Amino acid sequence: MPVQIKSACRLVNTTFIMCGIFAYCSYLTERDRGYVCELLCNALARMEYRGYDSAGIGIDGDSPTDPYILFKEVGKVSALRKHVAGGIPTPAPGNEANALTTPVDMKKLFVSQTSMAHTRWATHGVPCSLNCHPHVSDPLTEFSVVHNGIITNFKELKLVLQKRGYVFRTDTDTECVAILCKYVYESQPNKRLNFQTLIKTVLKELEGSFAFVFKSVHFPDEIIAARRGSPLLIGVKSERKLKVDFVDVELQDDKQIPVPEAVDGQGLLAVPANGTAAPGSNLRRQQSRAFLSEDGMPQPIEFFVASDPAAIVEHTKKVLYLEDDDIAHIADGQLHIHRLRRDDGLSSVRAIETLEIELAEIMKGQYAHFMQKEIYEQPESVVNTMRGRVNFDNNTVTLGGLKAYLPVIRRGRRLLFVACGTSYHSCIAARPVFEELTEIPVAVELASDFLDRRTPVFRDDVAIFVSQSGETADTILAMRYCLERGALCLGVVNVVGSTLSRETHSGIHINAGPEIGVASTKAYTSQYIALIMMAVQLASDSMSKAARRAEIIAGLHDIPGQIKTILTMDKEIQQLATTFAKQNSLLIMGRGYQFATCLEGALKIKELCYMHSEGILAGELKHGPLALVDEHLPIIFIMTKDSLYPKVQSALQQVIARNGKPIVFITEGEEAPADVKTVVVPKTTDCLQGLLNVIPLQLLSYHIAVQRGVDVDFPRNLAKSVTTE
Repeated sequence: MPVQIKSACRLVNTTFIMCGIFAYCSYLTERDRGYVCELLCNALARMEYRGYDSAGIGIDGDSPTDPYILFKEVGKVSALRKHVAGGIPTPAPGNEANALTTPVDMKKLFVSQTSMAHTRWATHGVPCSLNCHPHVSDPLTEFSVVHNGIITNFKELKLVLQKRGYVFRTDTDTECVAILCKYVYESQPNKRLNFQTLIKTVLKELEGSFAFVFKSVHFPDEIIAARRGSPLLIGVKSERKLKVDFVDVELQDDKQIPVPEAVDGQGLLAVPANGTAAPGSNLRRQQSRAFLSEDGMPQPIEFFVASDPAAIVEHTKKVLYLEDDDIAHIADGQLHIHRLRRDDGLSSVRAIETLEIELAEIMKGQYAHFMQKEIYEQPESVVNTMRGRVNFDNNTVTLGGLKAYLPVIRRGRRLLFVACGTSYHSCIAARPVFEELTEIPVAVELASDFLDRRTPVFRDDVAIFVSQSGETADTILAMRYCLERGALCLGVVNVVGSTLSRETHSGIHINAGPEIGVASTKAYTSQYIALIMMAVQLASDSMSKAARRAEIIAGLHDIPGQIKTILTMDKEIQQLATTFAKQNSLLIMGRGYQFATCLEGALKIKELCYMHSEGILAGELKHGPLALVDEHLPIIFIMTKDSLYPKVQSALQQVIARNGKPIVFITEGEEAPADVKTVVVPKTTDCLQGLLNVIPLQLLSYHIAVQRGVDVDFPRNLAKSVTTE
């Protein structure tokens, strides 16, 4: 019996890595090769936070059917730029004997061209030129591909293709996709399978998560982009106004356009001997309405495909976001979108939207690092989170996206917060406020553990998913798990148009602005405030909570100015960082509202400084952590004034009695403990104090990292959007 390859690894167990993808397709627009290379490198630099162990670009040869010219380099994009400036391409694997020894002509003009670029975060194979994208099917680069994600059944595919005589030269999962394209193409006796149908055939064989851009010398000046589980958007730049602000999704009849489904004995799709595309069955038989010109003549146009808006915003603000299983085909100055599967209930159009970010927002400006810039942006970012939502005159909060769902949320049996990393800490910070104001049971879950346990979820649960990017894979899978079980699903995200923002029933955009540094800073404080505002709005129908709501809103009013005050302490924090720069371990202790602050501060130290650090609940001090205390172990105590202040004082005394030398965070006006260093922060209402206390810890981690010589924006082994099982 024929057996189709299907990986035992299902999507829920997959590891997702967010590399950076970019492709540029110009039509009737003269560009020289040097311009194209510079454009590709600039785009990669904008997305470098997504992956930075190697980078590569692929550009057209001197004629459309010439092999692709590749430039690949290990390390940062700056290293790739130097390689490109030298002009000597990287030979395609297997074609080293014919490698060029003279620079390519960077002044070569193209009226139309397609090119692609990629910044890699290694999953399969060590960082090296051979494993760097774009990957090709053979030494003549018949098919080229860049890929974000992981193909979980690549080993099975690779084994079968090797048995058919195909040679693999890299350690990556992506190479098998390029070679599979070549196999499907060569299986067509008359070579009449069009590009879109070929790629559709390939995608149906793949398990896992992906965002792809494909190019082939057999289909000059065409590219295909496709996604499943990884973000991908397309920017459009034209001197003429588009006819409509959407692109139709073209749902083809599989009887008219045969997609081979027969399966051979070894598991790969076998194209029937007569399985060529039917005569006249060009998939682009209808024109995209958005790109029709008044006179019917072709018009100059440029398309930019990227995994991140940051790579596109300097060229155009007109973008559309692809949905899972979309296949976007760009050719002859038009964009056509097809579906991998039919009748899945998704919209039949993809809206062309306007990006709201500005180029200046993704530039470092006067700052040495993106992280430093983002720390200093927090007075403004928290204002943007509250703007138009908090009325300080009548003490009300209005989150428009939640308004229609308030009765359902209030009737919920449980509030279920699901997140990862820093977003998880913001949920822990807000949990006491939700419990106090709503009196609804609250559970806070790490998304990966939530999925591992197959946590029971019910129709009257309200699940709230928090993610800066809105693309965190475990959080998305947890959301879909809850949607299947009928729970109301809300998203708290920073990126408009992200998967979480599109697939949840409703939610909140935190409006913190782009966050480029791998270590999250302003997203944490904006998530914190967004969740606090949500709790306040949910309690707006309770008279008994009116005074508490007014207190919290008054505190929110003062937060931006208080953050500015803390930022003036930067020099003091920088000096304090020298105390820790040569240490190998650090404990941060607090209690109540400050437990989340301890966890988040410890995470920043781990991420940036490569030090062991641990956030400890001070109430657990006698249950183990006290054994670590001596005169050598650095300890930070968060002892700002709230109802638990006496208990934290007691824990501090226990540490001092065992020769501990803690540094203590206290609020203005409080008496400093004798013989200890202190950091004085402004005082606010108890549930907001963590917003202020975390800023010095962010600055501390930044300065320790700088003093230890760490690349602050790109710490080792980490990328901005990474989720593991």
